[in-house]
Amino acid sequence: MAQETAQEFRLPRSSAVGMLNYLRWIFPAIAMLALLRSACSAQASSDSVSIRVAADKSQGPMPAVWNYFGYDEPNYTYAPNGQKLLRELTALSPKPIYVRVHNLFTSGDGSASLKWGSTNVYSEDANGNPIYNWAIVDRIFDTFKETGIKPLVELGFMPQALSIHPEPYRHNFPHGAVDSIYTGWAYPPKDYRKWSELVFQFAQHLRRRYGDAELKDWLWEVWNEPDIGYWKGTPEEYFRLYDYSVDALLRALPAARIGGPDSTGPATPHAAEFLRMFLEHCAHQPNYVTGRTGSRLDFISFHPKGAPKWQGDHVQMGIARQLAAIEQGFKVVASFPEWRKTPIVLGESDPEGCAACSAKTNPQNSYRNGPLYACYEAEVLNNILALAATGHVDVLGIVTWAFEFEGQPYFEGFRTLASNGVDKAVLNAFRMFGMLGGARVMATSPAALPNAEIVRDGVRKNPDINAIATAKEGEMDILVWNYHDDDLAAPAARIDLSVGGLPANLTRALLEHFRVDSDHSNAYRAWKEMGSPQSPTDGQYEKLRAAGQLQSLDSPMWIGIQSRSAHLQFDLPRQGLSLVRITW
Repeated sequence: MAQETAQEFRLPRSSAVGMLNYLRWIFPAIAMLALLRSACSAQASSDSVSIRVAADKSQGPMPAVWNYFGYDEPNYTYAPNGQKLLRELTALSPKPIYVRVHNLFTSGDGSASLKWGSTNVYSEDANGNPIYNWAIVDRIFDTFKETGIKPLVELGFMPQALSIHPEPYRHNFPHGAVDSIYTGWAYPPKDYRKWSELVFQFAQHLRRRYGDAELKDWLWEVWNEPDIGYWKGTPEEYFRLYDYSVDALLRALPAARIGGPDSTGPATPHAAEFLRMFLEHCAHQPNYVTGRTGSRLDFISFHPKGAPKWQGDHVQMGIARQLAAIEQGFKVVASFPEWRKTPIVLGESDPEGCAACSAKTNPQNSYRNGPLYACYEAEVLNNILALAATGHVDVLGIVTWAFEFEGQPYFEGFRTLASNGVDKAVLNAFRMFGMLGGARVMATSPAALPNAEIVRDGVRKNPDINAIATAKEGEMDILVWNYHDDDLAAPAARIDLSVGGLPANLTRALLEHFRVDSDHSNAYRAWKEMGSPQSPTDGQYEKLRAAGQLQSLDSPMWIGIQSRSAHLQFDLPRQGLSLVRITW
């Protein structure tokens, strides 16, 4: 190549005319080359995002609020893939992982299906006397204990023998509309004292089985979404159920932390009013059991959801709706002097409402298999923290309502963390969240959109390119993402990352760079490249499992530290996440 270049640019030897012709050719070419280089440089500069991190400017502890998960089907807990996934969740972080499940009191033989599970804890003999059976419950909670999970115990749903409307009882979803699931288990009890005794016996059994040392970290709550079809009673009947449940739980476990109402997103007036009524009851109204004013409330919970739409050729996420529900819920809580300091649990915080509705029948759910879901979770987490800071409220946990479904096709488009034991890209986002810890430090990005704009409009024009940085002893972790509501192809962003404020006298550090995007940590793409097999061979399955793990963008390398600063550049695709770890 060097020889060819030299021959191409050697000077003509024929005459002065030849020299002149050569100069006439070469100078415009050089000028044009310089112009092209200048244009390219200007383009690279305009597309570059200069993210600056100040390791020595702490913004307080980085809260572990992302570490809550949930699902409808409690019997999947002890299935092989369920146990595998629970162990992967506990491996995300040294922080405890909380899990919330529906149907702990639902009657049935323990078989599971979409949006259904059962434990058969309660039945009655011919004389109406209670019969308690803890066999299935023990399998569930033993698995939680063995896998290191802390339960967020949901007291629900209504056993068939207690329901005021027991038939029909088991639904047949997905054969029918989602609204058809609200059958006999959704009704109030025919006897609140029997319900109270069930809660007492349940809590007492768990206390005897696992001990106070284990239960001291558990959380408890009453029912699920009592402002819609999950509760076929009145709001006042739910408040009564809550009071009876709290009284029974505290008799069995005086140190228990209990909350509610786990109502739907307060972005709608109906849901906001229900939350207000519940908080008013717990603060000022007579208790249905004791007759005294108010009821115990250790945390407040509600469910913000987004609203993705199918645009004909792509999905457009509805993040603004989810964030608006959170903002409104925070305002409702803060409006009560009695509750404005009470911790808040976002009991189901998701891009939309139906985990068991597949993308095949609901194309707006097609985001679920790939990296968009992962990037969305980072975007939401950052905005929730911003809303909490603005609203001066305390967020205890953010529940991602996604787990796994047994016996379903590979990558069917359910809202899950894994498909048949193969981890999805979204689980790798949580692996990145688990790497964040210690103190949150200042990170600024000129391409970050204002929180108020995202809550109002979503991310519909420019992408939100932002970062969270944390520092702990001998380590920096920087999460960077490139998010847009519309799942359309777009140029990658050039990230210029500078980390300043590193320890004095530090001359080098180890750099690790983890990535989630279309090509990395994305088992869905690997599955499609295999031809989308529904019965993968053993070799294919192992490749899929490997593709579902968090992958490095490059090999670890030592980098120089100058003037207490580290500097690196990389391209970050749209809907991509990078976790940059610097250790010394």
